[in-house]
Amino acid sequence: MELTTVWFLLVAVLFTGYFILEGFDFGVGMLLPVLGRNDRERRVLINTIGPVWDGNEVWLITAGGAMFAAFPEWYATLFSGFYLPLLLILLALIARGVAFEYRHKRPEASWKRRWDTAIFIGSLLPAILWGVAFANILRGVPLAADHEYVGGLLNLLNPYALLGGATTAALFLTHGAVFIALKTVGDIRDRARTLAVRLGIGTAVLAVAFLTWTLTIRSNTAAIVLATGAALALLAGTAAAHTRREGWAFTGTAVAIALAVATLFTALFPNVMPSTLDPAGTLTATNAASTPYTLKIMTWVAVVFTPIVLAYQGWTYWVFRKRIGVAHIPNH
Repeated sequence: MELTTVWFLLVAVLFTGYFILEGFDFGVGMLLPVLGRNDRERRVLINTIGPVWDGNEVWLITAGGAMFAAFPEWYATLFSGFYLPLLLILLALIARGVAFEYRHKRPEASWKRRWDTAIFIGSLLPAILWGVAFANILRGVPLAADHEYVGGLLNLLNPYALLGGATTAALFLTHGAVFIALKTVGDIRDRARTLAVRLGIGTAVLAVAFLTWTLTIRSNTAAIVLATGAALALLAGTAAAHTRREGWAFTGTAVAIALAVATLFTALFPNVMPSTLDPAGTLTATNAASTPYTLKIMTWVAVVFTPIVLAYQGWTYWVFRKRIGVAHIPNH
């Protein structure tokens, strides 16, 4: 297997890990005003992701770094053409991170309410915009022969991309509700599980519509199999939530996200950013890649450090694996 293909797969894996892990973070943030009926319940919800949310974002940083080093042409075209939505994602992530740190600094209800709003918006915007961005990557964007993006913001806000944004937001909501049910006890757990079942049904409809549309744009046998598996995994996760098996439900939604991302990357390959104007402008895994020597050095670095990072993050989840509830939150 060529190193360009290896690194295309590694970038896909990194984004898959990011969407699975940060996906439930986004879901918890979006559900904060829905499931958190008072301050103590909202603190419970925040504490479910408190020890891990910043570690989950490392996957995005690593994916961006891998893309920059392995596919500099792809990175340059993507970040220049999608500058505004990616900037909004960055600002939303910053606002959300600041909100997690500052929410508890003062006791006033108005102070906490403002930061809760920042957490909600900082979770909602990325959940939508990541779907919009990846849908546009797969659909293709106006690229000139020199690989420069020549479209505007309205080119990115097409019906297919907006459906992609709605699908990712709904999928992360369902994933977050299942995670809350998995990590809490008492009334919050029951409400989260009931909501997860309701959200799962609606999300399945959106996901089937989006994946079906995707396969009419770019398709191959592997993508069709993966898309079918994603839909079945989501339905299985929803059914498991209905039967109070939160662990299996979380596995189902995580697998659904993984297979959905795999569908997009499989349908996209060997392209990394198709052009809707000039076929010569299409970026592929070959013409967007770094030199073979660079890819070889990167491969050795990944072989050494990836297991260390995975082991550390796995240990973090193991340490903070226990459920929490209102009884664990001091009343002040």
